[in-house]
Amino acid sequence: MMRLRTFHHRAFQRRLGALGIASEKGAALIEAAVTLPILLLLLMGATEFAMAAYGAIEVSNAANAGADYGTATQITAADTAGIRLAAGDDAGNIPLNPATVSRTYACSDGTGISGTPPAVTCSSGAAVETILTVNTQAVYSPPIHWPGLPARFTLTGQAVRKVLQ
Repeated sequence: MMRLRTFHHRAFQRRLGALGIASEKGAALIEAAVTLPILLLLLMGATEFAMAAYGAIEVSNAANAGADYGTATQITAADTAGIRLAAGDDAGNIPLNPATVSRTYACSDGTGISGTPPAVTCSSGAAVETILTVNTQAVYSPPIHWPGLPARFTLTGQAVRKVLQ
């Protein structure tokens, strides 16, 4: 049995010698040369994914910051410029498109509303609630274009809150 292993080991060494590899150190060098580009490609892909995820989180947080500002009082709910400014200030690391702000109205007891803003009333006499929606958007362009993927991604964020009475 020992003799058979020695024979196979010598035959393997002859094959490596024919390839120009004199030892196992040379084989390790070739393995490293083959696997290193694959590992670098995976690392670059993970970095790209992390950058896109960071941008998406920033856009979502910007919508939340605008909604937080706008829902503090009825006065701030009407301040569209202030809501956009709060959203833009929160996303300082990415170029954010101007936020879109919309307001809808509902009755606190679920009945229908009548009238147009600012003269909205509930038919049942219940309180009118203002619901504020802030949408944010940014375009992410990856530094490296990967084949099969778009060159630009649109990242969106949305926050919907009820304005405090």
